Amino acid sequence: MQANTPIRIGTRGSPLALAQAHEVRARLMAAHGLSENDLEIAVIKTTGDRILDRPLAEVGGKGLFTKEIEDALLSRDIDLAVHSMKDMQTELPDGLVIGAVLEREDVRDAFISLAYGSLLEMPAGAVVGTSSLRRQAQVKRMRPDLEVIGFRGNVQTRLRKLEDGVAGATFLAVAGLNRLGLADRITRAVPTEEMLPAVAQAAIGIEIREGDEKTAALIAPLDHAATHTCVIAERAFLRRLEGSCRTPIGGLARLGEDGQMTFRGEILTPDGKVAHATQRVGSPADADTLGDAAARELLARAGSGFFSVAS
Repeated sequence: MQANTPIRIGTRGSPLALAQAHEVRARLMAAHGLSENDLEIAVIKTTGDRILDRPLAEVGGKGLFTKEIEDALLSRDIDLAVHSMKDMQTELPDGLVIGAVLEREDVRDAFISLAYGSLLEMPAGAVVGTSSLRRQAQVKRMRPDLEVIGFRGNVQTRLRKLEDGVAGATFLAVAGLNRLGLADRITRAVPTEEMLPAVAQAAIGIEIREGDEKTAALIAPLDHAATHTCVIAERAFLRRLEGSCRTPIGGLARLGEDGQMTFRGEILTPDGKVAHATQRVGSPADADTLGDAAARELLARAGSGFFSVAS
C-alpha cells in the first residue's frame, strides 16, 4: 500500500504525545510497507496545553487535550488522531469514532521520589505533588497526614519540579515513563490493588472520521482486540458516572485466561475520606454493559449526598 499524498497524523506536542504518534507511525510503516515520507506528523496545540496555572478539573477536565485535534480531524486537516485514551471524553463529537486501540502498556501508577522508597515511608506532613484528582484522593485515603499540592506540566516538567524540591514525591503513569525511556526514574510501580488506575490508562487510541473506510482499513492491523474490549468496559463505567459528578474515579478491566472479563471500579471523595468500590466478572461480549452496571451500583450505594461532597 502506498500513499499518494502524506497521511497526516494529528497529535499534541508534548514529548509523550509525540512518542505515541511516532509509535503509531512506525507500526503503520511496518504493517503496510510505507516510508516515513508517507506519514506526516502534525502537531496541534490544545487548550489543556495552554492552561498551566490551575487544575484542569476547574476548567472542564476531559476534552481539553483533544478538542482542537478533533476539530482538525473533522475539517480534514488531518487524517487520523493519536490520543492517550484516558484523556478522551466518553462521548465523541458527531462524525468521529475510535478506529483502533493499540496493545496496552503497563497500567500501574509510578511512585517517584528522590528521598523515599514508597508512600508509606514518607513522614507526616511531607508533600506529594500531583495534577490528578484521582491520585490526590487515593493518596489522602492512604496517608491523610500528607500534604497534596497541584503539580501541572508534562512528564519532564514534573520530574524537574521534584528535583527542585517543590514536593517530596509525585506519581506518573508507568506506561508514559516507559514510552519516554524514563523507566529508571520509577521508585516503585504501585500495584493496582493499592491504586486503581485511571480509566483507559496506558492505552493509545486512534481516532478517525466515521465512514472513512480507507483510513479504517489502514489502522485496522494496529487494533488490539483485548485492549479495545477492556477500554470499552472502562469507558462505559466512566460515561455513566460523568453524568452525575466530577469525582475521583478509577477503573480497570482485564481479560483472564478463562476468557472472562474482570472489572474493578472505584469512586472517592477528593479528600479520600469516603470511597466505594466494586468488582464484577462477565463476558467480554458484554463489556459495555458490565462497566455501566458497575457504575450504576456505585451510584446507588453512594447516594446523591456523596456527589455533592465530591463536586
